[in-house]
Amino acid sequence: MSQSNKDAVRAYYTAIDAEEYDTVFALFDESIVYERPGQENIRNIDALKDFYINQRPLSAGSHEIHSLTSEDETVAVRGTFSGVQADTAVSFGFADFFVFNETGLIERRYTYTDRDTV
Repeated sequence: MSQSNKDAVRAYYTAIDAEEYDTVFALFDESIVYERPGQENIRNIDALKDFYINQRPLSAGSHEIHSLTSEDETVAVRGTFSGVQADTAVSFGFADFFVFNETGLIERRYTYTDRDTV
């Protein structure tokens, strides 16, 4: 089970960097909760879609995974993102935690960065 969860997380980063949003959304449960410090929680698939399509402050970038580990239903990732935020080049570290449900979909996600907000 955890190997397929790890594969799903790798697929997430590949798809988000390629802006393949249908692939991204297919990885998440309808009741997804996405938490980021300093931001309101995103609380369902429709809100997640709105965030990625209309509100995401990052663009034209890519994620580099430095480590990816899995235990039970949780996959933890540490990496860097390099891209554009508000017409400015950015590069920063991040840690993401993905929690999968029994059907193999992501039901919770937590993101932490070495910046104030993203």
